[in-house]
Amino acid sequence: MISEYLEKLTACQCLEDVWSLHMEKMAEYGFTRVMYGFTRYRNGSSLGDQDDLLMLSNHDPGYLDGFFGEKLYYNAPMVRWSLENEGACSWSWMAEQIESGMFTESEMKVVGFNRRFDVTAGYTVSFKSVSYRERGGIALTAAPGVSQADVDRTWDEHGQDILVMCNVAHLKIINMPWSGKRRPLTHRQREVLEWVGEGKTTQDIACIMGLTPATVEKHLRLARGALDVETTAQAVLKASVQKQIFVVDG
Repeated sequence: MISEYLEKLTACQCLEDVWSLHMEKMAEYGFTRVMYGFTRYRNGSSLGDQDDLLMLSNHDPGYLDGFFGEKLYYNAPMVRWSLENEGACSWSWMAEQIESGMFTESEMKVVGFNRRFDVTAGYTVSFKSVSYRERGGIALTAAPGVSQADVDRTWDEHGQDILVMCNVAHLKIINMPWSGKRRPLTHRQREVLEWVGEGKTTQDIACIMGLTPATVEKHLRLARGALDVETTAQAVLKASVQKQIFVVDG
């Protein structure tokens, strides 16, 4: 029952448990391979730095090595669809686009790659964003050998429930800490960013922390470098998103 799933989901205390529960539930509908992605650093048609992406998947490692290692996702048709749309889309859309000759050579390369791994039938859900720079989506891939027609019949019967569960899982995931590929901030770097986030100037922070303004600037510069951003405002945002500031030390 969907209510039982939602109750378990909201009780999860870590990202791994959320993801494990959601994969298990999607498998009940025949979606045995699931891929989730989220960014808060979208820029135009780009998803931003790959290291800033939250990616979760149970696909075959060989598939993931190609899809991400060779950056095929840059030209993946359903990724493009999810950047331009919100809601759910049957992968029959790809067949229609191919038949009409609408895909580029790069996109057709991704289609061929997917076919080699039998990633041919499924649905993509693109989540509603609260800002232009945010974008999240999930690709639900059917088991090998299952046709798109079979997937569409499953969606006709259960699609609304699946969509609700995916949306709630997404909201749960983006509000949980995750490690990602990042350089951790030092205690001093965290502290100066927290004071900046509180609206304090460099001079204010120097007085509060008993440091010189030059030392405060040094910590801010190192924090920007660790977070790979250009401005202090970006550093505060990114550190907050990564749950590196405004947290209680254990």
